[in-house]
Amino acid sequence: QVQLVESGGGLVQAGNSLRLACAASGREFTSLVMGWFRQAPGKEREFVAAISRRGGFADYADSVKGRFTISRDNAANQVYLQMNSLKPEDTAVYYCAARPGPSLQGVYDYWGQGTQVTVSS
Repeated sequence: QVQLVESGGGLVQAGNSLRLACAASGREFTSLVMGWFRQAPGKEREFVAAISRRGGFADYADSVKGRFTISRDNAANQVYLQMNSLKPEDTAVYYCAARPGPSLQGVYDYWGQGTQVTVSS
């Protein structure tokens, strides 16, 4: 079993930045593809970004390309989401997720409890 704990959410003004972190435990971290998803009020959960097991490849939703960066520190069992140029439409609960590698696509088996990000205009 994998445990995921997110941190770093909060309230920011549009145009500013925020960095989310997710700590993983319970399984060899380098065996896991890591991803970030988000769910806005009244909407379905959507993919934001994912990163390969060694961090050499990343994928992003079109809506965040060029603004968000996913990274991971395998020595620390952490994955991060750097969010720049935030917009009000980025407001959502952000979830960290994990799945066995190597594919970034497919069902994510493990989920954190989420952290709220609110972007004011």
